[in-house]
Amino acid sequence: MKKWFLLLRQAIRGSEESFTEGSINRAIFLLSVPMILEMVMESLFAVVDIFFVSKVSTEAVATVGLTESVITLVYSVAIGLSTAATATIARRTGEGNLAQARHAVGQVIFISLAISSVIAVVGFLLAGNILRMMGADHKVIETGTNFARIQFLSAPVVVLLYSLSGALRGAGAAATAMRSLIIANGFNMLLGPILIFGIGPFPELGVTGAALATATGRSIGVAYQLYSLAKGKRALGLLWQDLRPDMETITTIVKVATGGTVQFLIGSASWIFLTRILSEFGSDVVAGYTIAIRVIMFTLLPAWGLANAAATLVGQNLGAGKPERAEASVWKCASYNLIFLLGLSVFMFIFAGNIISLFSTHTDVVETGKMALRVLCMGYGFYAYGMVVIQSLNGAGDTKTPTVLNLIAFWAIEIPVAYVLAVILELGPVGVFASVPIAESILAMLGIWRFRLGGWKVVKV
Repeated sequence: MKKWFLLLRQAIRGSEESFTEGSINRAIFLLSVPMILEMVMESLFAVVDIFFVSKVSTEAVATVGLTESVITLVYSVAIGLSTAATATIARRTGEGNLAQARHAVGQVIFISLAISSVIAVVGFLLAGNILRMMGADHKVIETGTNFARIQFLSAPVVVLLYSLSGALRGAGAAATAMRSLIIANGFNMLLGPILIFGIGPFPELGVTGAALATATGRSIGVAYQLYSLAKGKRALGLLWQDLRPDMETITTIVKVATGGTVQFLIGSASWIFLTRILSEFGSDVVAGYTIAIRVIMFTLLPAWGLANAAATLVGQNLGAGKPERAEASVWKCASYNLIFLLGLSVFMFIFAGNIISLFSTHTDVVETGKMALRVLCMGYGFYAYGMVVIQSLNGAGDTKTPTVLNLIAFWAIEIPVAYVLAVILELGPVGVFASVPIAESILAMLGIWRFRLGGWKVVKV
């Protein structure tokens, strides 16, 4: 027991470490604990945020759902850069080339700011039109335009928060990434109710307050990341010269990031289409679906902690010339993830109604959310393996394969199946919900097949 306590303390305190030697189970534990805690904070914020927003109005919840279905495009860029940062820096760390790892972090910052600034300006100017395009009614557009504008303006801090977390994970400094998310989301959850409901001297801003709380919290989280990197006492300590544009390094990072961005863009775009189909059934359906998705995020994001641990282990061990150790790490992470998610799926299915009722008392919203939650959690067993093998391919720098697999699963299968079931066969919202586990299960099986072929072992980053 004392041994496990000391290991847990080491995982939480953290250090920049190469995991190419010793026990694989120890490596998984030291990496996954801070990553899981990081994801728990992210998912807890998502649930707490929608809890407070749901007390404002159904239109406010629909605003969040419709806006975030588009904002996921920003997250696609952020996750793509995070994927590239993890793969590149983990490989350099495994090789023992810390100067190049540090230099890559500087280039990640440069790229993140350049891309996200364009997104911020365009999104701010077109916020109202974007909501209208998504099928929002007049009340939702009136309520949510300022919310959408603030969300888009905060794109630079969103992208930096994710990309720098990916860089820190790749270097083995998962605990620093964890602390940045704890700080960011701690402020999110503290400021959320204050700004939404106007507690104390603050004005009541409604759903706009939720956006301001999010932007403020994430900005503080990024400030902590930059401070940690700028201290210069770590192997990954950032120097000013690392921030100067280096086209060779930028090209390498962008090449990997493009695959990662397109890969997640494909998935994000599919969610936009699903939300657009659901908007035809009214704001109550969109609100119920939005609440269910937030709950799903709460359960799946911790599982992504194990998937991200697998990605780091793959990158570092490939850099050290140990592909067999990389592969063994992936299968162990996947088996642990399966145990975790299968247990959760049983709990979620049984108590779906009770869970959704915590966020809304509107009968139609609760019924839709309960149905969505039960249908979506039926694919958890496949999600467990799918997310680990897909992230492992990304960690190896092979972002092309997951991109193709996502294109097949989400655009060739999920969207057509959702439309056929919901509209043509007239199953309504449940048809849209069912398309998700169907597509995700196929993605998992394709991912396992491609991973077993072993092409990822010879990818150059």
